[in-house]
Amino acid sequence: MMRRAVLAILALLGAALPGLAGEIAESARRSGYEFMSADTKAMQDDDTANPAMLSVLDGETLWRTKAGAAGKSCSDCHGAVDVSMKGVAARYPAFNAASGAPVDLGQRVNLCRRQHQEAEPFAPESRELLALTALIARQSRGMPITAGDDPRLAPSVARGRALFMQRQGQLNLACTNCHDDNWDKHLAGSAITQAQPTGYPIYRLEWQGMGSLQRRLRGCMTGVRAQAYDFDAPDMIALELYLMSRAHGMAVEAPAVRP
Repeated sequence: MMRRAVLAILALLGAALPGLAGEIAESARRSGYEFMSADTKAMQDDDTANPAMLSVLDGETLWRTKAGAAGKSCSDCHGAVDVSMKGVAARYPAFNAASGAPVDLGQRVNLCRRQHQEAEPFAPESRELLALTALIARQSRGMPITAGDDPRLAPSVARGRALFMQRQGQLNLACTNCHDDNWDKHLAGSAITQAQPTGYPIYRLEWQGMGSLQRRLRGCMTGVRAQAYDFDAPDMIALELYLMSRAHGMAVEAPAVRP
């Protein structure tokens, strides 16, 4: 019953909202953290209570574990994670010269596995990939997001913005209709946030587990009854990049907790 009510509200929004919304002014940007209850904020703020920290601990083990035909660990090349990875997650997705296209943090981890460890890449949303990206992202906590600064990324940022503004699915909704036009409202009792990706990978209470930004985007696409992009598809990475670029200068919170 609740799901049908939510879909009905979304359908009305799709019919009523204009085709393009105004983007959020820099002074008005707000992290999803600000929309949470005091209890959920307290869970994120305390590392001993934040369930995402269990994934970070798994990541620390993986960082030191030798893998693949090369018999190398991440630490063999990069050394101490709190030194070598400081600020790294804040600039991803980043331009990859070999492919001439952006890659996100999970893809960068898998490139290292293939090229330097000679190991099989981790599957999208696997425990291992989420653990390593959570560990790496934590080293940028509190640092400003800089993704999109590289001028070589400009075409991908533009592509991601176009996708964000594009209506899709049976409900004929664009990302912008909810997250730019209606971020100060509620939908079926839940706050509509600005979609500022400051905390990924996150522990989401609804999932009772960790998830990447790609998982969250696919969930939104399914919610408007659109065909979700495949994991790591170029359009998925472009959309990730645009979202990170519009959060430019906001502080990294990873690994965050969300409802």
